Amino acid sequence: MLLAKIKEALQSLYEDIGDAAEIPAAADAVAAAATAAAPEAETLPEEATPEGEESKEEEVEETAAADAPAAAPPGPKETDYAAKGYHLDVELKPEKIPAAADILYRENFFIESITGVDWIDEQQLEAVYDFNHFDELCRVVIRTRTDRNNPEVPTISHIYQGANWHERETHDFFGIKFSGHPNLEPLLLPEDADFHPLLKDFKA
Repeated sequence: MLLAKIKEALQSLYEDIGDAAEIPAAADAVAAAATAAAPEAETLPEEATPEGEESKEEEVEETAAADAPAAAPPGPKETDYAAKGYHLDVELKPEKIPAAADILYRENFFIESITGVDWIDEQQLEAVYDFNHFDELCRVVIRTRTDRNNPEVPTISHIYQGANWHERETHDFFGIKFSGHPNLEPLLLPEDADFHPLLKDFKA
């Protein structure tokens, strides 16, 4: 099945993320072992806790921990096409975008659009890429976030020629610089434009 094949191929771009996640876990284990081996420090007497109150607090904490949703592992997420309009949602680091585009290109996907989102409260800009397949309906969305004060994402115009204009338009409206683009000149704005009208703090 095409969707499963693409999901597996894109999952390979997350391997270094999985390796990095193991480092803090190992560090926590070392810290826990060191704490257990350390001599028990003299503790000062604490105020007496009313009988039953301590056990209730522990019970509340345990219940909250049990109810907390487990963090989803990194990787492509399948979605409900009828609700979302796409089958696969993929969030990657900026440097992974060309590799993802190359995977989709080799599997006969075409690019529909590139746009941006201004996450002004988080001081980030997001580039959003929409892909579809020539022979079978299989829409894939790839997202990446970058620093709002220095927004930069590698170009994919050397993989998809059609991305050339999409990237220029996104640069026009959001100011995202697509590094490696052969001609990142204004496409829809005046040649001397020094503003990006779809940023949330833009004032006409």
